[in-house]
Amino acid sequence: MYTVAQLIGGVWGAGGEGGELVVHDPADGSPVSSVPVATADEVGKAVEAARGAAAEWAATAPADRAAALHRAADAVAAVADELARATTAEMGKPLADARGGVEAGIGTLRQYAELAPVRGGRTLHGGTHALDFMVPQPRGVVAAITPWNDPVAVSCGLLGAALVTGNVVLHKPSERAPATGWLLARALDSALPPGVLSLLTGGPEVGAALAAQEVDVVAHVGSTATGRAIAAAAARTGAKVLLENGGSDPLVVDGDVDPVWAAGQAAVGAFANAGQICVAVERIYVHRDVAEDFTQALVERAERLRVGPGGDPATELGPLVDRRHRDHVHGQVTAAVAEGARVRTGGTLPDGPGAFYPATVVTDCRHDMTLVREETFGPVAAIVVVDSFSEALRCAADSPYGLAATVLTGSMSHAQRAWRELPVGTVKINAVFGGAPGGAAHPRRASGHGFGYGPELLDEFTATKAVHIEAPGGGHW
Repeated sequence: MYTVAQLIGGVWGAGGEGGELVVHDPADGSPVSSVPVATADEVGKAVEAARGAAAEWAATAPADRAAALHRAADAVAAVADELARATTAEMGKPLADARGGVEAGIGTLRQYAELAPVRGGRTLHGGTHALDFMVPQPRGVVAAITPWNDPVAVSCGLLGAALVTGNVVLHKPSERAPATGWLLARALDSALPPGVLSLLTGGPEVGAALAAQEVDVVAHVGSTATGRAIAAAAARTGAKVLLENGGSDPLVVDGDVDPVWAAGQAAVGAFANAGQICVAVERIYVHRDVAEDFTQALVERAERLRVGPGGDPATELGPLVDRRHRDHVHGQVTAAVAEGARVRTGGTLPDGPGAFYPATVVTDCRHDMTLVREETFGPVAAIVVVDSFSEALRCAADSPYGLAATVLTGSMSHAQRAWRELPVGTVKINAVFGGAPGGAAHPRRASGHGFGYGPELLDEFTATKAVHIEAPGGGHW
């Protein structure tokens, strides 16, 4: 069992007077982590301590900050297996997937360590006897509030970009993956000056207290409801807000594709990490010409998945993060059935311990059902049959969210229409996941705003200052 400690002002074990919470393994219900809960007063003191460390870290040479981030990446790599096992124990992700998330996080730290020192401002063409230029500077104190579904990869992105650009960071990991956050913070802190990174733990009340503080940036990846609450708090303090919130990402299956291949793509998109991925496939619009063959192939894929605890190497579908979340997923499925949808496979609560839920395929769905309109975040594929590609695009675009979308088509003209017309941050053609390193996008609508990845994230954590210098009296230097 992990005994988590907080890091405040360079001191491990500080705070935690707000009590204790215990995280349980979603596979069998056994206790995994014991976690201190920060009080609002402790959060305020942590922000004050961070503010005291900000000037020195901001004044550190960019190359030296980058070297520290490289050392931090080495430290994370040294505990990669422990990080992966903690992730699996806390939120159920299959161990191989958890290891992939850790490796992605390490790669992101190294990417930002390479990119940051070569960034710069630009000179402007002003008066002959003047000097004009623009320069990026650290924003100051960053509050990073991160999720449980891919805790290392996401945290490394936000923390790495914020730290290497000269900001100090207060990290609040999800209360569903706090030991993973603690192990990551220990590794990062070992390579950083004291006080540059702090770790605050606890439930939503700790995140709310942090977002309400006088910080310079609040970066959040998580639910739409939490993101909106953070934006409201930041409106009162003036902090910049970076949000990647929820989504209900569509998959469009055109009438000219191989339905068996398309079903394989849909299965990966809907069932990987038990559907607990920000850009998971949540709703499928399939052309009537291939709908039945596609559905049958997807049902067969769902029924072949090996279900089990994340620590079992044979597991392909682990548990959901907890039973409360499982109730949410199952509630959406049962509501859809009550409205006329049909469960082709799955859709039942299994007996036994843990928070397992089967891969579920639901047909006869309508575009106005809650299962289709709202985020499910579980291993559920909701299928809506359409009569044309235009209808599919229209339905895919009609959403309160705007995170990502996938289109499977053999038509180049349809592919061009899709990426131009879909109002989302990321459009993927003929692959539900993948993409070149360094890709970045703006989520739209209820899915958030601001860059969350890529080189552009470095810009999000800096403020640009314009400088104009003239010789005194308008003469020459």
